[in-house]
Order: sequence, then structure tokens, then C-alpha cells
Amino acid sequence: MLDLYILETCPYCRKVMNFLTENNIKYHKFDVSNKDNIQKLLALGGKEQVPFLYDEDSDVKMYESDDIIDYLNKFIQV
Repeated sequence: MLDLYILETCPYCRKVMNFLTENNIKYHKFDVSNKDNIQKLLALGGKEQVPFLYDEDSDVKMYESDDIIDYLNKFIQV
């Protein structure tokens, strides 16, 4: 399952969330305005930056909205 760490007011996070929604890709959203989610983000990625994607199935971890969207393209059903 895909985990996406976001901040609701972040335009880069919105960009990734919109892509996920438009392409019907299921994911879990973790808002870092919750301090517990910040701790999880730091444990996984090492820095307090969003958006951050964690693909548990492939153990892929990445920041940067454009890189995340490039990676997510493989989930789109053609």
C-alpha cells in the first residue's frame, strides 16, 4: 500500500493527491500537522519534508512531487 505524508496547505502535496485521485490510485494519507505523523515521517525518510511517498510493497521512499508522480505512473491501468 502507498503511504503519502502531506500537509493540506502544501501545493506540491495537492499536486500529488490530485494525481492519485484522478487516476484512482488507492493510498493512505498522513497529515504532518499531527505530531505522531511527523515522527513516522522522520523515521521513514529522515527529514521533515512533504510530500513524501512510501511504497511499503517495494520499500520505495521518495520526496519531490514530480519524482513521486513519475513513480506513480507505473500504477496507472492502461
